[in-house]
Formats: sequence, C-alpha cells, structure tokens
Amino acid sequence: MSKFVVNTVAREDQGKGASRRLRREGLVPGVVYGGDKRKKPVAISMQNRELVKLIEDEKFFSSILTLKNGDSEDQVIIKDLQRHPAKNQVLHADFQRITKSNKISISVPLQFVNFEQSAVAKAAAKFAVEANVVEVLCLPENLPETLTVDLSAVEAGQIMHLSDIETPEGVEIAALRRGADHDQGIGYVYSPRGAKK
Repeated sequence: MSKFVVNTVAREDQGKGASRRLRREGLVPGVVYGGDKRKKPVAISMQNRELVKLIEDEKFFSSILTLKNGDSEDQVIIKDLQRHPAKNQVLHADFQRITKSNKISISVPLQFVNFEQSAVAKAAAKFAVEANVVEVLCLPENLPETLTVDLSAVEAGQIMHLSDIETPEGVEIAALRRGADHDQGIGYVYSPRGAKK
C-alpha cells in the first residue's frame, strides 16, 4: 500500500534525558498513536539518517506510510515532525495510525496547471502562488497524491480560492467545511510592471 517504509524500534525509556541519549546515538525519538481503540500509544525510535532520506521526498508528508516495528506493521500518516534548526537532524516524529473506516486529515500538495494556455498569460500576465499545500479530509483509500488547480480560464486580476481546487470524489477541503468565509485565496493573477494591459 505504501512506498514509504519507516523502520522503528519500541522503546521503554522516555523523557528529555532519554531523548537526548537517543539523538546522540543517531536515533530519532517518536510516538505512534490513534487508529484502533485497543491500540495504545507506543514510544518508538528510528534511525535519523533513514528518516532524513525519506523526508527529502515531499510526497512523504502527504502519503500513507508503513511503520515497521519487528514483525508488526502499522499504516500511518505523519502528524508532526520537529527538525533541528541548523543540523540535518530530526528531533522528534509523531505518527497517527489509520484505519480503513476513519477519515484522515492531511496536507496534500497543490499543482497549478495550464496557466500558459490562458489569454492573460499570452498578454504577459503572471500567476503568484500563495499556497503550495491544502489540508484535506478523506478516507485513506481516497487520498490523492496531489490536487490540481486548472488556470486555463483565469482572467486579469483574478484571485483563485480553495473552492477552485478540483477534488476527487470522497475528498473534502477541510477549511471549506467551516463555511464560505474560510474560502481563502491560494494564488492570483497579476500584470508585471511595464507590461501592456
């Protein structure tokens, strides 16, 4: 199901001292929680170098991941990742287990397409992106890799909103559930200075 596999080890020792010790050994402390009510949160650790390599792919953050712990596997999504401000090091990672029947809330990348086919692009206008990702709500099986925003019909000065994003069946944009006043802008058309109107 997942192209991303995170190898982990359950850990008993917790707290700041234990976390510092793990980091000195090249490990990342983390926790996995949620999913089936019978499953308790589990403190885990993973290799920093393996995790750093995985997070180089931006799709890691919007994908269902396989968390391996010995012989057991959990399907999870990443909920929080704390990075060191200067070093190539992850300080802590939180994973949420998923189930087939429960919707997940996750950020998905936006892909803006077809601007060059619009009339305004031919008139030297540009498009400024204001949001690269959007939070969606869906069942795990409906999770899209990206969401597309078609710009082929945009007009001069137009602002694109969350409601302009094409969503597949079963996928909702989380902010729009809160009402029309949460339909924020995700990008806009503008004319560069000196361009002919």
